[in-house]
Amino acid sequence: MIKPVVHDPAILSQVAVPATKLNAQTVTDLLDTLQANAENCVGMAANMIGVNQQIIVVQMGPVAVPMVNPKIVAHQNPYQTSEGCLSLTGERPTQRYKQITVAYLDRNFQPQRQTFNDFIAQIIQHEVDHLAGRLI
Repeated sequence: MIKPVVHDPAILSQVAVPATKLNAQTVTDLLDTLQANAENCVGMAANMIGVNQQIIVVQMGPVAVPMVNPKIVAHQNPYQTSEGCLSLTGERPTQRYKQITVAYLDRNFQPQRQTFNDFIAQIIQHEVDHLAGRLI
């Protein structure tokens, strides 16, 4: 189900708690909401739809990939950039890494570990920041 996007910094600043299989519907809601905002958005975190759980979805070309309880376990090649966010107005400077490795659970709650580069890595870092209550 498409959910309204949260714009309240007080809600977005809360640290998300680990998700469980009971939060499976949130994965579907995030995917639906990302698709509905595809013109302006390439990733979403659950707190952007008012759910304080560690779930993100990332648009990777034609496929949106959900990640449950994602953790960046390695990173390299830092760089400075500027990012916008569907939940906030304007852009803000931030540091990102060109390559990251992420451990997460997939939609079926099976463990995954994958390395991502460049723009996909940047999207994941932005969404993981949301889960930590960091606003960019």
